[in-house]
Amino acid sequence: MPETAQTPPLNAPPGAPERLAPSTRLVITLLLVSSFVVILNETIMSVAIPNIMADLHIEASTGQWLSTSFLLTMAVVIPITGYLMQRFNTRPIFLAAMTLFSAGTLIAAVSPTFGLLIMGRVVQASGTAMMMPLLMTTLMTVVPPALRGRTMGNVSIVMAVAPAVGPAISGLVLSVLPWKWLFWLVLPIAVAALVLGALRVPNVSTPKPVPLDILSVVLAAFAFGGLIFGLSGLGEAARHAPPIPLAIPIGGGAVALVFFVLRQLYLQRDDRALLDLRVFKSRSYAVSLTMMALLMMSLFGTIILLPLYLQNVLNLETVTVGLMLLPGGLAMGLLGPVVGRLYDRYGPRPLVVPGAVVVSGALWSMTLLTEHSPLGMVLAAHVVLSLGLGLMFTPLFTTALGSLRPSLYSHGSAVLGTLQQFAGAAGTALFVVLMTVAQVNALDAGASEVHATAVGTQTAFTCGAVLSLVVIVAALFVRRPDEPERTADEEHEAPIAVH
Repeated sequence: MPETAQTPPLNAPPGAPERLAPSTRLVITLLLVSSFVVILNETIMSVAIPNIMADLHIEASTGQWLSTSFLLTMAVVIPITGYLMQRFNTRPIFLAAMTLFSAGTLIAAVSPTFGLLIMGRVVQASGTAMMMPLLMTTLMTVVPPALRGRTMGNVSIVMAVAPAVGPAISGLVLSVLPWKWLFWLVLPIAVAALVLGALRVPNVSTPKPVPLDILSVVLAAFAFGGLIFGLSGLGEAARHAPPIPLAIPIGGGAVALVFFVLRQLYLQRDDRALLDLRVFKSRSYAVSLTMMALLMMSLFGTIILLPLYLQNVLNLETVTVGLMLLPGGLAMGLLGPVVGRLYDRYGPRPLVVPGAVVVSGALWSMTLLTEHSPLGMVLAAHVVLSLGLGLMFTPLFTTALGSLRPSLYSHGSAVLGTLQQFAGAAGTALFVVLMTVAQVNALDAGASEVHATAVGTQTAFTCGAVLSLVVIVAALFVRRPDEPERTADEEHEAPIAVH
């Protein structure tokens, strides 16, 4: 068994370890770094699209596929990861994920054409989709309950900070280097993680010969792919008529989702579901997941809206915009481990209730942004929002997965990853559509372009602020999960040792 100190944290069970063994910490750190690098690429393209458009001579509608193709691939692959982690060992999944990501990064770095660049992004996304569920499942398996909060605090850096700082890092790199360096700088880190993972990542699961239901895979692809494609196009559709009416992918995706859910409910009776929906029987999981969906909508909506406001209203350069967004992302990251330790001592409610109030206050303050707002006000609002989110993500992640029995960890992680993509797309679509509609109405009323954009920004953040009131109410129902009962098979499984 791993070596651990014997002094337990406050409120921990007698004999609970105080810290993880060095070998376990190394494995978790390796998975964290790998996950951060791959998740970072989800938003790193947003600032680079204008440069790529100019270099490859493509239109804006074509360039947006760099982000859309990544989101679509993630939406299709993530639901399958629950099955993969039941069927295969941990190390092969890690190697497959990082090999795909590294290969996709190399393809994108050397791509002379837009088609090859899209191929690289799709291959990248295939590897990215596997990493987050793998990280969460491994962590829940090798980390004892008394230490999960502080360890999950580092996971919040990956899930929340990586997407938030992606545009900032992209802006800084593009200020001095061509866009291909966004891939060349990431490639050696990805390859190093692949090599170290081949040597040090343990097999922490017990594979089972679970059959793959092809119909579920097809339904998941149509459901999540259709919904995210439709939601991703809503922002542009508010300005220009799309080539395909978005009601088709959204409606088709919704219908496919209904059939997907019915199919899973049927299959899970024999433990054959692609995504086991019994995770929602846990009240703590369902409440935490609902809150995370609303928070992810606010986070991704803010990620897309604030740069537009800073560039089009306050007339800032791309580099300055990146620097403006960086402190908030760093603040969220630094807060994660601290919040994790507080969670281990006091549970989730003393953290998520104040966090929800802080998030709501920050979003309401953003409804006051105008074309004359000082930069200090914008920076302070973003930092406060990031701190509020930082108070909430770690307790919600830990509470959600900690309320599940071990056999459902992989499914719970896959549902969480799928929800993150869906909520991100929905938040982006909601904020952009509201901003665009309000902006067009203001222009029709005779407002200037700058004033109309400021009005649109206020409208979008007002919606986010109203949603934050729901989060405050939901936060009152969050509590530390009881240790879930194990099945007979889980009781007989040997404890995991990381060597």
